[in-house]
Parts: sequence; C-alpha cells; structure tokens
Amino acid sequence: MDPFFDEFLHVPARLSIVALLAPADWVDFGFLRDTIGTSDSALSKQVSALASAGYVEVRKGQDKRARRTYVRLTPEGRQALQRHAAALERIVALARTPGPENGR
Repeated sequence: MDPFFDEFLHVPARLSIVALLAPADWVDFGFLRDTIGTSDSALSKQVSALASAGYVEVRKGQDKRARRTYVRLTPEGRQALQRHAAALERIVALARTPGPENGR
C-alpha cells in the first residue's frame, strides 16, 4: 500500500467533504449537506471527525435570520488531500501497467 494512502480520509463521506472544500474558502454547512446528499447529523459527525484530525476548521456565526456553520480545509487538511489524491493516482497507474501475469 502506498505510504501516503490515508485510511481516515478515504472514508467516502470524508473524502467528499474535503473534495468539496478544496477549491473554496469557507463553505456553508447546508451547502455541504445538500451537495453530498446526507443528513445534518451524519455530516456533523464527519465534520467533527475531520476537525478532530486537524483537517478542517469550523466557524459558527449568526446572520440576520439564523445561526450558520461554515467549514474550511486547514493547511494540514489540504496537504493530506493532496497526498491522498497522489497516492490514489499512483495506485491507479499501477493497475494500468501491463504485467507478465496478465499477458499484456
């Protein structure tokens, strides 16, 4: 296994979250929930796990109508995503490499 493959980050919900956060700054919790297609509680659990690992930062605020929660990648989270994506790319590249056992 590639040493940069991140088992923690590879959980589909977590990987979806950090992938959505990667091109953005602060992202609204509701946008994450709706885009991923999950419940508030399931998303909250995964965001909390990512925050505990230091991969995301959570900010709570108040707008004119309601309390809002925003999430963004930390520099550590961004680096972890980049390392993990590179590991996945290496794994896929190996799968495409012809080997003597498959007759290519």
